Amino acid sequence: MAIALTPLANSPLAAPATWLSGAPPDISPYAHAFRATPRERIDMIRQGIPAQALLDLGKAMGVSKENIMLRLHLPRATINRRISKREALPVECSERVLGMQKIIGQVEVMLAESGAEADFNAARWVGEWIEQPSPALGGARPADYLDTIEGQEMVAGLLGQMQSGAYA
Repeated sequence: MAIALTPLANSPLAAPATWLSGAPPDISPYAHAFRATPRERIDMIRQGIPAQALLDLGKAMGVSKENIMLRLHLPRATINRRISKREALPVECSERVLGMQKIIGQVEVMLAESGAEADFNAARWVGEWIEQPSPALGGARPADYLDTIEGQEMVAGLLGQMQSGAYA
């Protein structure tokens, strides 16, 4: 049984992720993160994602900074210091933040390919969806797996199954 990706009531459009420079004007920064080549994503990670991107991510998803730090297992003191100094995140934190952006981009691309509404807020939908228990994960929530790259890939695979109708 496929799960419908329907717009959330009263959800504003996702805030742009300004840290993804080089995104073509006709594609969202999240979709750009998803469609980027592995080498491009590696370069972004090594350069460090600006700490402000974490705040933008939380706002777009409709979750607090504390919640997103908890889900991605990011060190609070490091994040707060980097935000206050307007610095980039360390590599391991950048990798997790970019991975979350990539998941949102995957949903945006899935919707675009299916001809869904242009005003659908994929970031907000992902923010709510990851908190729901999933039978495909043995009752665990997708949010429980976002702290590792393998876990993020598993969540992305689950989204792919939903798109293909293989999710039960």
